[in-house]
Amino acid sequence: MKSIVAKALFHSYSYTEYRKLVTDLLSEGKSTGDEQSEDLTRYTSLNEARMNRLEKTIKISEAVTTKLQNLDNHYIWLVISEGWCGDAAQILPIIDKMAHESNKKIDLRIVLRDQNDDLMNNYLTNGGRAIPKVIVICKEAGIVRADWGPRPKGATELMTNYKKEFGVIDEKIKTDLQLWYLADKGVSVQEELVDIMENIKYNRL
Repeated sequence: MKSIVAKALFHSYSYTEYRKLVTDLLSEGKSTGDEQSEDLTRYTSLNEARMNRLEKTIKISEAVTTKLQNLDNHYIWLVISEGWCGDAAQILPIIDKMAHESNKKIDLRIVLRDQNDDLMNNYLTNGGRAIPKVIVICKEAGIVRADWGPRPKGATELMTNYKKEFGVIDEKIKTDLQLWYLADKGVSVQEELVDIMENIKYNRL
């Protein structure tokens, strides 16, 4: 597992590099990933607008900032993503701001799902390749301590309940999911990730 993570980190992007990659591909009418289609390009374009907005509006709470700055160790958050992924577009700007607020306790790195099969296959969700996935790596020990994703609990429940009732994931639930993120204002991502970090802090190996 260590070698898989190390290989992924070697080919990872900073948040700024990831954003530039997605933007550059979009200018060519492409999206990240092995599959190319008009729908995926359209999703990527929508995600660009969402991320631009979130980068300007997302606020990290003082309580979360304090907890991140008080972490005992330094960590890497290795995120598996793709430019067309709506959940990733809602979550990555929050994670990036949290990393910045951590006073260098957290280094954010991003890899593409379709270029990292071995890594993705170790972090499946109910057998599926759902993204984004955040892999928490302790820098000092060089080991994975936790993982999170592909979305906050409230958003997961929304999707699960809709699929149980209607049996499909369609455009309506995708719209409802985006509205959920809009109303949540990034609070759930912040609270769930900081809870994971606090749990690591008080349950060290």
